[in-house]
Amino acid sequence: MKTVSNVLIKNLGSGIKKVIINDPKTYNSLSFSTLNLLLKNFKKLDSDNSTKVIVLESAGKGFSAGHNLKEVRSLKKRSKYLKLFNLCSKLMLQIVEGKKPVIAKVHGAAYAAGCQLVASCDLAYSTNEATFATPGVNIGLFCSTPMVAVSRKVNRKRMMKMLLTGEPIKANYAKEIGLINNHFSKAKLNSEVLKLAKTIASKSNLTIKIGKQAFYKQLEMPLRKAYAYTSRMMTLNMMAMDAKEGISAFLEKRKPKWKNK
Repeated sequence: MKTVSNVLIKNLGSGIKKVIINDPKTYNSLSFSTLNLLLKNFKKLDSDNSTKVIVLESAGKGFSAGHNLKEVRSLKKRSKYLKLFNLCSKLMLQIVEGKKPVIAKVHGAAYAAGCQLVASCDLAYSTNEATFATPGVNIGLFCSTPMVAVSRKVNRKRMMKMLLTGEPIKANYAKEIGLINNHFSKAKLNSEVLKLAKTIASKSNLTIKIGKQAFYKQLEMPLRKAYAYTSRMMTLNMMAMDAKEGISAFLEKRKPKWKNK
């Protein structure tokens, strides 16, 4: 019997790659195995020049239930718990710090570390029926690492309510509080995400890389430092061939020919 990997990669064309969490029997839980595979594949795609945009989705009934609680219960040692949570954090940092834009395509439930995964992606779109939660408090394990990602998308009062009650929120509310960009019917979600991915993929890879890096770095800085840093980044960007080509194409009313240099 052929063993199917917990993580699959599909080429959608136009520089768009799809990463699929493929462990529906555990509701796509983020086990050691799945986390390692995700981290390995995100690193690989990040260094692949042909990849321009990454779409992250899951197989089965839902996006991800978070950590595999059967696995967590079996660890028992402090060092093993720390290893698991550090590995999960490495994956989230890889998504944020990576050069390629990542779009979460969410259906069903995205709970705990699954919700963290959605929040870590640059953009997130879901079905109308999708739900999101940080429910650790219900099992005596506060969602401390998930809150790092989610609290950087959602304001404090709303975040604390999610953390303190563990109650799930619906897609329309997730959009209202900034956890996701938008939600669509099941039939429409795929085409909407693909359309967006193609739009982003049509831009200069170099410009997107510079911009993504600058966006996250400046968020953590005081205002004066953020302006000084982004002025340096815009200067760096301006010295690139693509910036010169883009400006010339705009002034000459033609389509730019990106060199990604």
